[in-house]
Order: sequence, then structure tokens, then C-alpha cells
Amino acid sequence: MTTIITPDICDEYPEVAVLDPILLNVGGIEAFGGPVRTVKCFEDNSLVKQAIDEPGEGAILVVDAGGSTRCAMLGDMLAEKAAGNGWAGVIMYGCVRDVDELAETELGIQALATHPRKSDKRGEGQRDIPVTFGGVTLSPGQWLYADNNGVVISERQLSLG
Repeated sequence: MTTIITPDICDEYPEVAVLDPILLNVGGIEAFGGPVRTVKCFEDNSLVKQAIDEPGEGAILVVDAGGSTRCAMLGDMLAEKAAGNGWAGVIMYGCVRDVDELAETELGIQALATHPRKSDKRGEGQRDIPVTFGGVTLSPGQWLYADNNGVVISERQLSLG
């Protein structure tokens, strides 16, 4: 099992991008990495659910929820399904809920904040497009590595010791 330590990654690979320090680490797996897949949506988690229902194959679902702090875009049931479907993690530029349960789920999860209210379900949003937040543009096919120190993005899979 490869150990992900983002300070070491930054030292060894100075070309990586580093997300601004805006996210909280709330999942049951504190250090995680994998290829990026994206969803862009606002206060509607329909496409988040759609993506999580598919095989994750060790990928990271990066969700640009517009930075909304008015509702949660991921909770315990979706997180449990993501873990069961082989996702390595979720990066949420928005809120999550059920944080006590998320901390027990075998999934890496980082989010902007927590909120108890669920999102709408209107089927709106986009998938597999570049998204920009935290000073970085994240695109499908890039690799993301995250731990308690932060989130780094690489154009390719990195060889980690």
C-alpha cells in the first residue's frame, strides 16, 4: 500500500498544483489518491448520485458545487454507496452532512464545510468537464492526492515511495 504524504509529494514533484487550503478532511480514510472525475452542479446533487452509482475504479470524484454553504451535497448514504462502488474519495467544493458517519466510512472525503440540510434533486449539472476552485483547475484524467496537509494535483500518476 502506497503512503500518500502531500508534503513529500510537493518536495519530490515541485510541478504539482496545490489546492488552496479551504477543505476539511472528514472521511474515514485520511490520505487518498487516484484519477480525477468531475461533476459541476449547484445545490442539486443528482449528478453526484449518478456518478457514485457507477463503478469508481479507484477514482476521486471532484465536485464543484459552487462553494455553496446552503445545503449538503453528500451524506452518509451516498458516501457508503461510493465506498461500496470502489471510489477512492470525494473532493467537495461545497458541504457534506452526517459527518460522524462519514468519519466511519471507508472513503476519503474532503469538503468546504458541513450543513444539515439536503440538496435539491432537479437533475441539473455537468459531468466530466474541467472545474476550477481553490486556485486550481481540475480536469478528468489528472491525478489527485490528498491528506491532512492538503490536496495536490498532477497531470500524471506519480510514483510514490
